[in-house]
Amino acid sequence: MVYVGIPKGQADQEEGKTSMVSGEIFLWPEGRSCSVTADFPFTEVLKTIQDGDSDELTIKRFTESREKPGALWHIYAAKDTEKIREFLKKVAEEQGQENPVDHDPIHDQSWYLDRSLRKRLHQEYGVQGWAIVQFLGDVVFIPAGAPHQASTRDTGVHNLYSCIKVAEDFVSPEHVKHCFWLTQEFRYLSHTHTNHEDKLQVKNVIYHAVKDAVGILRANESSLSRP
Repeated sequence: MVYVGIPKGQADQEEGKTSMVSGEIFLWPEGRSCSVTADFPFTEVLKTIQDGDSDELTIKRFTESREKPGALWHIYAAKDTEKIREFLKKVAEEQGQENPVDHDPIHDQSWYLDRSLRKRLHQEYGVQGWAIVQFLGDVVFIPAGAPHQASTRDTGVHNLYSCIKVAEDFVSPEHVKHCFWLTQEFRYLSHTHTNHEDKLQVKNVIYHAVKDAVGILRANESSLSRP
């Protein structure tokens, strides 16, 4: 997570929910100012942050520094994706739900791992993620292929504060492999699935990146060949 400071007197708007794609950046844009007052459920938000397994430094940002939280994130390593998928299918079966082959418990975005499910995931599969509270002025970077979830307050899940999501997907050279792997996963989803379409166009990104690199090398071939 990268913290982006906002000058005093400037202010906030709000942040929202998530999915699992290439790589993502989430931020709180500037807006009107707001303070922790009667309309801000301090006790309720504090309990949510604590139940979300946040560290002491994060909790102090809220209780002592009175920074304003917007979203509670849980981010997992890309290498644990298959374990998380297996766990979600297991929980679905326990609840009498089907697991169609053309659907995916992660890409369907139909699950939220609450404290009890996160505890089970850790105990049964050894998977533990990172809890991040995104405060006003914070930017959250999510690597490609990293399963993640966010909690905000006024919708179905338990939000910390009314939020507006501002997100930007990206493809980085370090994670092209994961991006391509995700594209392959999307191909097996139902044709009516929202993630079935190859929105990233990873192959096109790779093609044009290589094409530009080769073009630059050829344009400077004479200078590069000098002793």
